[in-house]
Amino acid sequence: MCGIFGYVNYLVEKNRGDIVNTILDGLQRLEYRGYDSAGLAVDGDKPNEVLLFKEVGKVSALRKLYESCQTDSSRTFLTHVGIAHTRWATHGQPSPLNAHPHRSDRNNEFVVVHNGIITNYRELKALLEAKGFVFETETDTECIAKLAKYVYDLNKHRELDFTELAKLVLMELQGAYGLLLKSVHYPNEIIATRKGSPLLIGVKTEKKLKVDFVDVEFPDFPEIVIDGPADSSPSLAVPQANGLSGSSLLVPLAGSDLRRSQSRAFISDDGVPMQAEFFLASDPSAVVEHTKKVLYLEDDDIAHIYDGELHIHRVRREEGQPTIRSIQTLEMELNEIMKGNFDHFMQKEIFEQPESIVNTMRGRIDFEKKTVTLGGLSAYLNTIRRCRRIIMVACGTSYHSCMATRAIFEELTEIPIAVELASDFLDRRSPVFRDDTCVFVSQSGETADTMLALQYCIERGALTVGIVNSVGSSISRQTNCGVHINAGPEIGVASTKAYTSQYVALVMMALSLSDDRISKRTRRHAIIDGLAKISAQIEEVLALNDRIKEMAETDLVNQKSLLLLGRGYQHATALEGALKIKEISYMHSEGVLAGELKHGVLALVDEDLPIIVLATHDSLFPKVMSAVEQVIARSGNPILLCNKGESALSKLRKTYRTLEIPATVDCLQGLLNVIPLQLMSYWLAVKKGFDVDFPRNLAKAVTVE
Repeated sequence: MCGIFGYVNYLVEKNRGDIVNTILDGLQRLEYRGYDSAGLAVDGDKPNEVLLFKEVGKVSALRKLYESCQTDSSRTFLTHVGIAHTRWATHGQPSPLNAHPHRSDRNNEFVVVHNGIITNYRELKALLEAKGFVFETETDTECIAKLAKYVYDLNKHRELDFTELAKLVLMELQGAYGLLLKSVHYPNEIIATRKGSPLLIGVKTEKKLKVDFVDVEFPDFPEIVIDGPADSSPSLAVPQANGLSGSSLLVPLAGSDLRRSQSRAFISDDGVPMQAEFFLASDPSAVVEHTKKVLYLEDDDIAHIYDGELHIHRVRREEGQPTIRSIQTLEMELNEIMKGNFDHFMQKEIFEQPESIVNTMRGRIDFEKKTVTLGGLSAYLNTIRRCRRIIMVACGTSYHSCMATRAIFEELTEIPIAVELASDFLDRRSPVFRDDTCVFVSQSGETADTMLALQYCIERGALTVGIVNSVGSSISRQTNCGVHINAGPEIGVASTKAYTSQYVALVMMALSLSDDRISKRTRRHAIIDGLAKISAQIEEVLALNDRIKEMAETDLVNQKSLLLLGRGYQHATALEGALKIKEISYMHSEGVLAGELKHGVLALVDEDLPIIVLATHDSLFPKVMSAVEQVIARSGNPILLCNKGESALSKLRKTYRTLEIPATVDCLQGLLNVIPLQLMSYWLAVKKGFDVDFPRNLAKAVTVE
């Protein structure tokens, strides 16, 4: 879960200062993906010179490092490639040495930035050390750069195209990666490739592109497998030793030249080369200020940019593999990813929820006719209705949104619902059948465990549904159908508006699946009426901000632990509230099912332990009140989240602290109850002086296992 950014200018004159600022600004947009160290690589003043700048901390520290170096920022480049990275530690402690980009040798012949994990790096490292390579870092990424140099040196007798070299390197890598590769041997060229980790390319040209797609270029030569000594043709294979299996390499015959092709999108009418800029990133938020034309790479794509053109290569042609990659137009606006008048992105995103909820429902719910239309599911609704069971698979906050809506799914559809944590689902190798429907919920659409679970279910023939926030993400592309939650960019590491939008999207899915059931009509109409009012009710809850701030700063900030009790629909709310408090304020908090209070948890209750009870009115309200009485009987001092005017709590209001929340349909009440908990976690973190948007040890998109 790191941020990758690259910039290529072709026939667009830029000085080094402008290039570095473009790279650092792009990197700063990706800081939510990792922020323990950062680095960049740009061309130097001498031929075949690459300058590396790496620093511990955020991108601002890297900027200060660059500004302090005696580097000529006025040096101009007509064509240039720069790559950069902001890191979230996977291998090795944060340090300038462990920060990306990583190099092949002291001359920086090959430099690479990488997101993901190379699972066979130990074997590769053992081989390369045996060949005389000296490793400088504790990372897995360094072996990629050194492997590239090894393959290059091994084939000096034959000039390898950058794409050919990349193929030979990638054939030996196992694991997940999104990476950019730059080399002094291929000046002004860059390789970008991905497998299980997001990567996209923004395109900005002087003239309009001829077509809005890029052809996928497959090898048009016979493929041969090298096994043992090479024949009369020069061998590109890496010798078989210590983990490198030369026999696994698919090698082009000598004399093939992949540089002869021309990308149709970049053909100029007059034959004059077209000015172009390319922005490579792991998230569209980094490129939207430069261009809205983006191409999302698929797994195993090898993008090669040179001479102002973008080429997409594959090692082999596979049945059913698309032969083009579309250049899409981003709908995101720059102001959507700016903080505006708010102090933090998290605060902004909490207060955006009245609008983000509406955007999730916009064009999908007709409140007058009481109908729900989800275009992404319409062709599959009958298939889902006939399925044996629905399996919801997610991680973290997305898992809680599934928990929050499981009961209404079961009630409306009468289909058995299983909610699974993606990692546990994979660990158990849970049985999945062709008549199952598997729903994958992920804000980023790139969550590693959820992606692996998706592949597991695809292999077993189940119908797959994606519920994601990121258009063009891996899950959205690989599932059979799905729903985009349309919450807008979420930059804060702790998910807030994505949770409520996922919640609404899942409720809408349940409504769609049950629209053929006359017996459920009254219930469905009540829920749709509740959704019509929910945005205004969230604004009412946000008006409690000052009260919640005061409560956090006076009653909770000095506490070491916190319990949240909920039952029925509010159990998921308790879990999500506890997660937010843990993530942002580093305060131990636990969401507890109120019915389990007597089974051990009650031993923790005393006059000092803060206990938040979700006591809003629904069918289980009497049982929740029983839990409140048990807490009070043991000298506990609960904080009650209740509905306005709740008569059953009139006596308790005089003694105990309360937060009054508007009432709505029981299955939607969690949308309102979670808002005070989000605000509470925010103000606790602010009061403690913690970095709200970048909590320690965490990053936004968990793209590694």
